[in-house]
Amino acid sequence: MKIKRSLLKLSFLAALLLVISYSCKKEDSAKTYSYFVSKKLVVEFKKDYITSMLDLASIQIPEVAGIKSRIISDINVYKVVYKTTINGNEINASGLMCVPATSGDYPVLSFQNGTNTVNSDAPSLSPSSYTHQLIEVIASMGYVVLFADYPGFGESSQIPHPYLVKEPTVRSLVDFLYTAKEIGSSEFPGISFKNEYYLLGYSQGGWATFALDKALETNYGSDFSVKGTSCGAGSYNILQLLESMLNNQTYPVPAYLAYIVNAYTAYNQFTNPASDIFNAPYASKISSLFTGQLTLDQIDSQLTTSIPDLLNPDFISGFATASKYSSVRDALNNNSITAWHSSIPVLFTHGEKDTEVDPVSTENIFNEMIAAGTSPDICKKIIVANVDHSAGAIPCMISGLLFLDNLKNSK
Repeated sequence: MKIKRSLLKLSFLAALLLVISYSCKKEDSAKTYSYFVSKKLVVEFKKDYITSMLDLASIQIPEVAGIKSRIISDINVYKVVYKTTINGNEINASGLMCVPATSGDYPVLSFQNGTNTVNSDAPSLSPSSYTHQLIEVIASMGYVVLFADYPGFGESSQIPHPYLVKEPTVRSLVDFLYTAKEIGSSEFPGISFKNEYYLLGYSQGGWATFALDKALETNYGSDFSVKGTSCGAGSYNILQLLESMLNNQTYPVPAYLAYIVNAYTAYNQFTNPASDIFNAPYASKISSLFTGQLTLDQIDSQLTTSIPDLLNPDFISGFATASKYSSVRDALNNNSITAWHSSIPVLFTHGEKDTEVDPVSTENIFNEMIAAGTSPDICKKIIVANVDHSAGAIPCMISGLLFLDNLKNSK
């Protein structure tokens, strides 16, 4: 009996030690994240589907055929929620993380989207839309693709979108990169993320891509090794963009200007009320147009393409020099992206017939980058003949993607 009692005690102690040991291991292995909040698988694409989709797309867009031979795997697309900071407040932001289904060590490609005004059209809320699929399938070329919603959409739809406001835009994109950096194989078994980053974007995304490129190279170089950047049709100098609008009688997308004023007001970029800039009845409408429900076309329909009818005549005549509008000029300058001496290969692309973002913006920033000391061996530009802003999107994006993929494959 004493032996049995002793064995029973030993068994109890052994079991207790096992529980304690297991609990310690479980606690030790629990991962604590600074940025990552959650992930959810939202769509899967097989390689055969991807190649069929590209075959279909190439009928109307021949440039797409150049990608097909580079497809190597199935992919899984996840909605990822992560932490970022806007105006000093921590919030949850969101985006898509597109991951090859085949185990391996992959570089990261960060894609910056063009102008969006509808919350339900945010990447994480509409991952199966055709245009978003064309971005997601880049992962099948051997990348982990990050496709951010931007603040103001998805998980952060409760706040205004900082349209062309540099600091919150760049901060949210950098924090998405940190999110990918900290999770890696811990959330995607068999997948690891290289310290090798490529940046791609068009329109608002071209501006955001260039702003992100400069921030990563000048402020975060020890954390992120950027290998190449492609920026399409970006309004890199926002002050010049507005000046070009004022020098014309009409502008085809007045919603862009209203979007800037709405965001710059919400983020305290300038002090002038909307009535200093817009004529009645448009001034009173601005704050109600960007609620995440209306498309760009619907917003345009409530404005006018006539610059004299849309804008306050005092603003048109005094914008360039009047002290009344100094905060507007300062804000546009502060959110523009100036050239620097870069060591990272960069390609600028633009449609020759673009009337929404003048191609001169690309010509100017290209020349300024060269003047700042960036080598013409690594700084390139492509002006796509006979296409406007919309029609130029796909050829510019394809050129940019092939530029980046060639850099990746030349390593």
